[in-house]
Amino acid sequence: MKIKGVNLGNWLVLEKWMSPFLFEGTDAQDEYYLPRRLSPGVYAARLFVHRNEYITERDFAAMRRIGLNAVRIPVPYFIFGDREPFVGCIEYLDRAFDWAEKYSLRILIDLHTAPGSQNGFDNGGICGVVKWAQSPEEVEFVLRVLEKLAARYGTRKGLYGIQPLNEPLTEELWDTFDVQRRYPPLDPEMARGSAPISLSFLRGFYKEAYRRIRGHMKADKAVVLHDGFQIKAWREFLADPELENIVLDTHQYLMVAEMMGCERDLDGYLAYIKEHFEKDIAEVGRYADIICGEWCLFNSYACGVDTRGGKSVLSGMDFSERREAPGTEEKRRVYRELARAQIAA
Repeated sequence: MKIKGVNLGNWLVLEKWMSPFLFEGTDAQDEYYLPRRLSPGVYAARLFVHRNEYITERDFAAMRRIGLNAVRIPVPYFIFGDREPFVGCIEYLDRAFDWAEKYSLRILIDLHTAPGSQNGFDNGGICGVVKWAQSPEEVEFVLRVLEKLAARYGTRKGLYGIQPLNEPLTEELWDTFDVQRRYPPLDPEMARGSAPISLSFLRGFYKEAYRRIRGHMKADKAVVLHDGFQIKAWREFLADPELENIVLDTHQYLMVAEMMGCERDLDGYLAYIKEHFEKDIAEVGRYADIICGEWCLFNSYACGVDTRGGKSVLSGMDFSERREAPGTEEKRRVYRELARAQIAA
């Protein structure tokens, strides 16, 4: 199946930058602290309105109308409502499956957060903390969540597959991402001891997740594994004959390219896409099924960030030095060219 899909970000896993009003009146920057800064009634009411209005059946109809065939739905580890003080949301995923099947779409269930966080990003559930992999109890909790999701949806016609974990942060980019600078922890003591996830741990977790999921889901549905930002590190792992219908998910972002030294102008981005995104995906695609589960058009040049100083807001560096952003037509031209290049890659 050739994927032409979209993510439903910020529906069941909140990201403050998309819906800041949900966090109004609090110092919370992420979903961990939101229910700890609001009364239970206010928290539940905000989520109820958001979850019922942010994504509706009309969105699924629109996806089908414009020719999409798949939708990736990020879900939190507390989806089943068994982790206080969070409010679960399994009924909304049930709804999504009904809509997807009505409009002939396939769903990739993406477990987007883990208790203690797998990456320390705001979208990983708690900023600046990366301690999930250090807790065997929490690793087991995540495995049980995956089992329950597979048991609930494993035979649904609308299921494309299950992704055991979104964007685990491995050693290669730990220093580059500088997580606690980009996402300062609200409680530094809680964040103490945060560390990247080793590839050896991640491979072991993926093997066990695969075994648990396959117990309820046949091989005609995919198990989708995020590459941990190391797209070329999986050849031997994927050659394991016991693993059937594995798809590798890579996330290619221009702001990460900037961190890796990409020149911050249109020619620089296009060259980087050609030399890295396109070549890496083509190379890995020779021995694995691969999808680009996330990408975007954001870049420092179009946003008017000072390119001479190498500054970028999303690379966690100070970008107080600014230059005049391109005009509207120039920005559109840049975005169109970058979109074409990335889609081609």
